[in-house]
Amino acid sequence: MKTFQGIIVDVIGRRQFKGELAVENGKVLRVEEKEHDNGQYILPGLVDAHVHIESSMTVPSVFARMAVARGTVAVVSDPHEIANVMGVEGIDYMIEEARKAPLKVCFGVPSCVPATPFESAGAVLDPEAVDRLLARDDLHYLSEMMNFPGVVNEFPDVLAKLESAKKYGKLVDGHAPGLTGADLEKYVGAGISTDHECFTSEEAVEKIKLGMKVLIREGSSARNFEALYRLIDEYPESVMLCTDDSHPDTLIYEGHIDKLVRRGQEKGLDIYKLLRAAVLNPVEHYGLNVGLLREGDPADFIIVDNLEAFNVLSTWINGECVYKDGKVLFQAAESPAKNVFNRNKITAEDVKLPLQPGDEKAKIRVIVAEDGELLTGQELFLPRVENGSLVSDPDRDILKMVVLSRYGDDPAQVGFIKNIGLKKGAIASSIAHDSHNIIAVGATDEDIVAAVNRLVENKGGIVVGSEEKLLDLPLEVAGLMSTRDGEEVAARYQLLNAEARKLGTSLKSPFMTLAFMSLLVIPELKLGDKGLFDVTKFEFIDLFVEE
Repeated sequence: MKTFQGIIVDVIGRRQFKGELAVENGKVLRVEEKEHDNGQYILPGLVDAHVHIESSMTVPSVFARMAVARGTVAVVSDPHEIANVMGVEGIDYMIEEARKAPLKVCFGVPSCVPATPFESAGAVLDPEAVDRLLARDDLHYLSEMMNFPGVVNEFPDVLAKLESAKKYGKLVDGHAPGLTGADLEKYVGAGISTDHECFTSEEAVEKIKLGMKVLIREGSSARNFEALYRLIDEYPESVMLCTDDSHPDTLIYEGHIDKLVRRGQEKGLDIYKLLRAAVLNPVEHYGLNVGLLREGDPADFIIVDNLEAFNVLSTWINGECVYKDGKVLFQAAESPAKNVFNRNKITAEDVKLPLQPGDEKAKIRVIVAEDGELLTGQELFLPRVENGSLVSDPDRDILKMVVLSRYGDDPAQVGFIKNIGLKKGAIASSIAHDSHNIIAVGATDEDIVAAVNRLVENKGGIVVGSEEKLLDLPLEVAGLMSTRDGEEVAARYQLLNAEARKLGTSLKSPFMTLAFMSLLVIPELKLGDKGLFDVTKFEFIDLFVEE
């Protein structure tokens, strides 16, 4: 038996008391009030209510090391990213690799693989495949239903997946940015229980009043805590905290759910309501096998110096110490590298965009990126033309963007984007939601081609630089994750971000922003590997606009 003395935080009972915690055989044996001089705080471990582990750019056992150091004992994870690349094999890979670490991972069944029929993907999870996966005991819910038009318009394949979740008694996560009114009511009425895509308090409140749980997201790119934090005090039973997509440098240097606990207190939020969102609500909503410091619970808890600074001194999972005094007490497992990458190198001719007769005075549609947002706008501009072809215009921050399939040698698709900010060079990545094709933006065609071809050589990863000098971070697992240590991946990633800033970008997370510019389910204008796509109309559109 192990005993721990400290100020015990009872999240359910909304109280603190000097006490002693006794742990035996991985369970909480007793919790009792007791006088002592230990001023440290003991409280349940934190939970990330929605995360794609793949976005940490590390395999699950490496991600686990970064998470437990921040007091996280469990995550609810959607293996959607690797499923788009490798299908069921990718899902099984994540489950097996997660089992090699003590972090508790609740995996769901990706609902939208591919996310749309409008881009090339590495796999298809049709209703029959989803049904087989939902029948499994190691997959616990139907992951975010991004195809909200399919729900609203009653697409048979979408309804079949929802019916399978109902048949097996499993929850359904949502993903419906900007959905409102009658369409939202229909979406919620289909049995969808959560949403992590709220950008405004008004949108969140409407969803809460219809019975949804709203997940307040603070990741590396999409950061909604500032807009939504008041909901924690106003609707404490209906909110949770999540990161969705968090890069390794964010996890290591900024924090995980622990940083939101600190920020919430700085905002003056009620500590018990805050911890309810960070611990109690996700455990209860998803039925997680995670302890809440009750007798008989799994002994999952953290010890912090005080509630305001919230510095995690140790993390315990099933009664075992997994992190203490700045050291993670388990090693990342040796993980095999698996991938699907069938692209050959390209030439400048492949990304050339000749001006067609009749388009000399026409304007082009330009994607307008917003720092820290997944949503994009669009504006019309006269293009820059050199030698009869459209080229990047760094002076106006209108840069050429290229998306091409990683699953075959289909033609590259070319568009233009504003607010990336590069004055020279290019950035490129095989992390391109949701099908994870190759995406690149650059100041010249030659720089774009050089960056893309380095990705092809590495069979995935991220690249920054110019034709003369390139820096890269290979991601050997599905072009999404590295098997290397988290600190090493984070340091390399920071180096690439710094290089991108030297080339002119001022984006907080340029590669994360780039990764969402081909996401065809987030409005307004995006570029996929089959062409320019208007998400509001859900159809391909022409680059040129006749006035």
